[in-house]
Amino acid sequence: MSSEGQAFIVFCVGMLALMGIGLNMALALVLTGAGMAWVLDFWDTQLLAQNLVAGVDSFALLAVPFFILAGELMNGGGISRRIIDMAQAWVGHIRGGLGYVAIGAAVMMAAMSGSALADTAALATILLPMMRQQGYPLGTSAGLVASGGIIAPIIPPSMPFVIYGVTTNTSISALFVSGIVPGLIMGAGLIVAWQLVLRDLDLKASQPLPLCERLRATVKAFWALLMPLIIIGGMKSGVFTPTEAAVVAAVYALVIAVFVHREMKLADLHGVLVRAGKTTAVVMFLCAGAQVASYMITLADLPGVLTGWLGPLVESPKLLMAVMMLVLVLIGTALDLTPTILIFAPVMLPIAVKAGIDPVYFGLMFVLNGAIGLITPPVGTVLNVVAGVGRLPLHQVIKGVNPFLVTYTLILALFVLFPQIVTAPVVWLR
Repeated sequence: MSSEGQAFIVFCVGMLALMGIGLNMALALVLTGAGMAWVLDFWDTQLLAQNLVAGVDSFALLAVPFFILAGELMNGGGISRRIIDMAQAWVGHIRGGLGYVAIGAAVMMAAMSGSALADTAALATILLPMMRQQGYPLGTSAGLVASGGIIAPIIPPSMPFVIYGVTTNTSISALFVSGIVPGLIMGAGLIVAWQLVLRDLDLKASQPLPLCERLRATVKAFWALLMPLIIIGGMKSGVFTPTEAAVVAAVYALVIAVFVHREMKLADLHGVLVRAGKTTAVVMFLCAGAQVASYMITLADLPGVLTGWLGPLVESPKLLMAVMMLVLVLIGTALDLTPTILIFAPVMLPIAVKAGIDPVYFGLMFVLNGAIGLITPPVGTVLNVVAGVGRLPLHQVIKGVNPFLVTYTLILALFVLFPQIVTAPVVWLR
């Protein structure tokens, strides 16, 4: 067997074995890359170290820690709560209104933090106790909150888009623009799914709040609503880059939390920075480890091997997209979104481009598929967050998320059949 074939076996078997024993994903990537270097007769500790550094030595990746910090400041400084309070004031009285509140708040918060975990944690912390108190079925409620949380990786600003753009050398600004319409479609799809679920639930409507109280809640959320306008408007007008937008988001959230809402003291910043630092370290270590594996994947020409397998489908772009989406669905059941991007995006994108598929469209579909994986068992990171915050058994949350998972799958299939839904707004908005 050739050294390339041996490297392919090392990559597949090594990753599965290391994941199976529960090893940290970043370490699994480094060890798999080192094993591939050994069988390729390319072993060099200095080269491995250089690739580790190169994996995080990127100006664009600076957006990641600042968006993470912005999300922590939003949750700690009352910004997220004001968004939820405003949504509840306007639609909370409708039958099943807290579900609509969860969806609306998820869409608005997605335009601020770009983190599925941060948004989901905030939504679950505030809404699940309210849903429990008003007699909502907990499993279905938790499933809806989890499903709303994964809109964050799609609507800009999105950390997964930043990581994808850096990994594949795709325009991050174009990726951001591509997520606006699909993100809104995801929100609309959840509304339809929630309406269907409501038919079997014994929930009653309540009296709407007076207009003055609704307006008061909207005024309190003014500074929160201004945040996405500044971020997206600044990037669209060219005032700042996506990386600089992350800094603007963090500084804006800090000023609002400390000096406007005054719900956070300067002494509280230590805890916020520590939490943001820990999350950043995890993401950056993954990026570093993925660069080692990615370098060896290129040397072993694994994209060429995959192209050989999928070669007959290159002449049919939609069929190729359908097959790759199916593969990513299976991968998403076992891998989190970030490692999925780091490992498989550089391998799959060249095949998509060869078939004439727009790289920005493919990036949107790749991240959307990976985001759906966040609520797909058995891994389902977002499902675990909701189960932990709501103190619910994981199987109950999995059962509750099923109607919304089906909705997202149908939306994914819709985008495969009609890519213009994604590509046309990108051309128009750019």
